[in-house]
This record gives sequence, C-alpha cells and structure tokens, in this order.
Amino acid sequence: MKEELSPKDGIKFLPHFPTVLVGTGTGRESNLITVAMIHIFSLDPPMLGVGIAPERHSFELMKNHDEFTVNVPDSSLLQKIKDCGSESGKDIDKFEEFDLTKEQGGNVLVPTVGECGLTFECKLKKTVETGDHHWFVGEVVASKKSKEFERSDCVLYWGGEFRVPGELIK
Repeated sequence: MKEELSPKDGIKFLPHFPTVLVGTGTGRESNLITVAMIHIFSLDPPMLGVGIAPERHSFELMKNHDEFTVNVPDSSLLQKIKDCGSESGKDIDKFEEFDLTKEQGGNVLVPTVGECGLTFECKLKKTVETGDHHWFVGEVVASKKSKEFERSDCVLYWGGEFRVPGELIK
C-alpha cells in the first residue's frame, strides 16, 4: 500500500537535473543565480530551460536581456553554489564576492563561470509562466567542456539535499 503525500511533497521524490549557476545580465549588471529547475526542452535545435521565481533579482535581468548562460559546477564548488543561491545579486557582485571568474563567451554578452567544467551560452526564445516560477527557454548557441569534466561530476539538489549522481546501472 502506498503512503498518501501532498503533491508538493511527492514532487520532491523525482530525480533532478544538475544544479547550475545561471548567468544573467551584462557588464556591471551581470549576476549569477543557483537554479535546480533546469531541463532540456529540445535536442534539435538544442534548447535548455531554467525556472526562476518572479521575486528573484535575476528574474528581471532575464526578462530584460535576450541571453543567459548555464554553468554546471562540480561538488568542489558546493559552498559557492549555496552562497550564490542565498545572496541577492541586487546587493553584491557574486562573481567578486564569491571569487568566481567571469569568462566572456563568443556568442552572448552574458559571462560564463570559469570554474564550471561545462558551460552553455543561450539565446532566449520563449518565456512560459507556470505557477510560482517562469521558465526561460533558450537555444544553446555554444557549449564548452573542460577535459576533466565528467557527467558524474554534476551536483543535484534533490528534496532539500545536495547529492552527486550514483552508480551506473548497466
């Protein structure tokens, strides 16, 4: 027999995509936000979507710019992932405050994070309002991966806990 859960509690049992640092804004206005709501929306053309709540500072930056970056950190950056998710970019420069390197990509003006082993540059194609978050869906126009980065290096945020991917089932 199955235990009854509220829909809000039940959804927390679903496995998640990796936790990422989303780059928004340009120049002095650039910002990072930690996001666990990320999904592949299309393979051809490649499109990624990130869910951001309207009360977040990055939400306005996303609405005002037609580009964003998705930066995939590994577990060595866990404290910086937490810090970028708990401080507002309205008050501080997160790159400077948390000692993260701004790298300029070749296809968008929004910076990527040098310490992240996998980065994507995206051009915004669609915004979808869904409950307490809006999805910003962008076409991936460039991606880069360090030689050392492996898929198993991703950090997951799952039901209030940070995890790394587990055992491979063959």
